[in-house]
Amino acid sequence: MSSNFRLMLSAAIALLLCAQAGAATREIALTLDDAPRENSVHFDGATRTSTLLATLKRAKVEQIAFFCNSFRMDAAGMARINAYADAGHLIANHAHTHADLHKVGVEAFVADLATADRVLRPMKNFRPWFRFPYLHEGKTIEVRDALRSELHKRGYLSAYVTVDTFDWHMDSMFQDALAAKKKVDFDRLRDAYVDLLSDSVEFYDQIAVKELGRSPRHVLLLHENDLAAMYLGDLVARLRKNGWKIVSPELAFRDPIASVEPDTLVLGQGRVVALAATKGYQGPWGRWEDEAKLQEEFERRRVWE
Repeated sequence: MSSNFRLMLSAAIALLLCAQAGAATREIALTLDDAPRENSVHFDGATRTSTLLATLKRAKVEQIAFFCNSFRMDAAGMARINAYADAGHLIANHAHTHADLHKVGVEAFVADLATADRVLRPMKNFRPWFRFPYLHEGKTIEVRDALRSELHKRGYLSAYVTVDTFDWHMDSMFQDALAAKKKVDFDRLRDAYVDLLSDSVEFYDQIAVKELGRSPRHVLLLHENDLAAMYLGDLVARLRKNGWKIVSPELAFRDPIASVEPDTLVLGQGRVVALAATKGYQGPWGRWEDEAKLQEEFERRRVWE
């Protein structure tokens, strides 16, 4: 090997190492809505909770956030949420009855939020974070701003997401398949879950980089369902393989975008899209957020027959 070639090779390696060292780490927090969800065809609630906690422990995920609906907090539901908190995870407000702001109006919605607050606030690891059910934050500026004012008055952070998903519909299809006595290929089910959700993460990050100029600390929206209990560890492994670091929601909600209330009504796809919309972004708005397309994709993959 000539000395010139050695110098060129050394320079190339040095440049590569510098580039890797200077590359921004992509970070994402995991949040699960609608806890504690009811029994399903596959898991009863207690089994789902124990399975999910074991999955998170195996995946070495130290802390995620559970956004809770307090109307399910009977003794069994309270025990499940306490189990999450005892394992170090965070508990937050997702309204008492999962009320839809667009349907019930401001007064009833605030009452629903307040009822949940009374139940959840005394709990271990509670955080004053509020996640809007359905990501519905108001169809008019007046309603939007009224709710923003209420959250500020009550000391709540609006617990936005940056990556929206239809994991709830994937789980609904799974439960329907079981109820219909279809034969489920659990390997294909896992692969579909991981592939489509990781694709969604990349989709929203691409919007962020293009429209906002950087990759923020992302907040992934999932639900406390059977698919998460079984396959969240596989999703985490894929994300890590793709260069993502799993971080605490507390760290994610300290990203600079947490202090910005986007001046837009395009709020149902999360904060990255909302901020992009204020800069003129006009879509596409989501990835794998269409029930018919998900059904078609699961059929194509022959997840169940």
